[in-house]
Amino acid sequence: MAKDTIRVTFLGGLGEIGRNCLALEQDGRIVIVDAGLMFPEPTMYGVDIILPDFRWLIDRRDRVDAIVLTHGHEDHTGALRYLVKDVNVPIYGSALTLGFARHRLTEAKVAKDLTFIEVADGERRRIGPFEVEFIPVTHSVPSAHALAFHTKVGIVVHSGDFKLDLTPIDGRRTDVARLAAIGDEGVALLLCDSTNAEEPGFTASERSVGGALRRLFLERPKRRMVVACFASHIHRVQQIIDVAREQNRKIVLMGRSMETNVKLARKLHLLHVDTADFIDVENIDRFEPGEVCVICTGSQGEPLAALSKLSRGDARYLQVGADDTVILSSHPIPGNEWTVGRVIDDLHRAGTEVIHSGHEPVHASGHARQGELRMFHQLVRPRNFVPVHGEYRHMVHHADLALSMGLSEKHVVICEDGDQIEVTAAGIRRSGQVPAGFHYIDGSAGDLDEKPLEERRMLAEFGVLQIAAGIDRDRGVIRQPVRLTARGWFDGESDRDLITSVTTSVRDALESALRDGDRDESSLNKVAQRAAGRLLGQKFRRQPVLLAAIVVL
Repeated sequence: MAKDTIRVTFLGGLGEIGRNCLALEQDGRIVIVDAGLMFPEPTMYGVDIILPDFRWLIDRRDRVDAIVLTHGHEDHTGALRYLVKDVNVPIYGSALTLGFARHRLTEAKVAKDLTFIEVADGERRRIGPFEVEFIPVTHSVPSAHALAFHTKVGIVVHSGDFKLDLTPIDGRRTDVARLAAIGDEGVALLLCDSTNAEEPGFTASERSVGGALRRLFLERPKRRMVVACFASHIHRVQQIIDVAREQNRKIVLMGRSMETNVKLARKLHLLHVDTADFIDVENIDRFEPGEVCVICTGSQGEPLAALSKLSRGDARYLQVGADDTVILSSHPIPGNEWTVGRVIDDLHRAGTEVIHSGHEPVHASGHARQGELRMFHQLVRPRNFVPVHGEYRHMVHHADLALSMGLSEKHVVICEDGDQIEVTAAGIRRSGQVPAGFHYIDGSAGDLDEKPLEERRMLAEFGVLQIAAGIDRDRGVIRQPVRLTARGWFDGESDRDLITSVTTSVRDALESALRDGDRDESSLNKVAQRAAGRLLGQKFRRQPVLLAAIVVL
């Protein structure tokens, strides 16, 4: 790489929602921006989370100077526990961002030897080969930052996740004045959040949610109100608390992450509530329904979260029913629609009233829409642009928006995970690719690759057929008869006929092989699998996973 060149390597977050991670490189030194996870799709059976492929970084660990975090959401920090085992470098971020991250890392027992460096709004730090500036932006978690890397080719701006909320709950607005000043200094490259790039207009202020919640609470003075939201959404939690206190309701927190994050936010003076306003969930029956507000986790339908337990009737101390109103103060993350829908169904079965963002404005996105994106582009006026953080269609729309703002096509590049770009004074170009596939984590089995995941999909879709038989080596005959065991099939009359046909076909194939002198166990197993697979595929149009256990005695 030439001396006056900046290289960016994208390891996640491009073409998907989650796994946000990139590496910025100058003079052979690397700074990592974010290390996030992604939640699995319903067909990724047994997978708990998905990580970026960190092999490229691990191979260059001696060149990595730091990890810089834009904000505290799991899709930007959740993979840290896996990365820092191999790349132990200082981690920079706001006090709340590091507080969230440190808690997760402590739970994973990997925080002991790590260095956390807190930064303030507007602070400028020397990190590796760069001067890095932390610019306040509004988002759905407090203390989020855009990043300005001062480099040899100009300033590289990473927007982080943001929106332009003019009436934020904590009064901390996006620093548009500083962004404009940076634009005057010269922005060589803009990397910008694309999540809502398809959506016209401006994202609603977070404060608008408080008004909707207040009205819903006032209309239900005798009902117990249960509000589910992200535990990291401290501003949402503050508004729920404010509305509850106005009605003299006691507040119950449910969910370990909710309790932990509220405790941290109060310690950092980002959440304002008196201890006397809280009661423990085990004391909830001492109060009338209209005297209580429950704030819980599980708005994404997570099976082990508080709301899912409530919907199934599995929660200790609290059973929801006809006296309860549940508000899902969130919007399903893409891929979670089915699980959220199942929770809503179960709540309705319990006789509970359910309100969500499809009914009422009880959620406001934390991501900028087209109006805000245009304003951001106008403020920083980049020479080159790469859309980040979004599915591919989001990035395409964002690229089109950049072109409409005056950038030429040769200065706008749509990248995907694994792509590398280089930026010089002359412009931007693609420079290579690195491994950046999905890295699957199964909580019980550890790391997974595509092979076991594909096998799980096949088992789920086609079922499994096990073939067993015992062969007399000396006599060359079948001693223990061929037996078939099917799992994952409907047990109907047609299946019984199918099993009989396959059994006959496998027995005939084995007897033919034995007459030809075949006594090799591995070879006979293949004979049985081929015979079963051929008949199932050609005649019955089925493709189960075939497991053969032909034993030569």
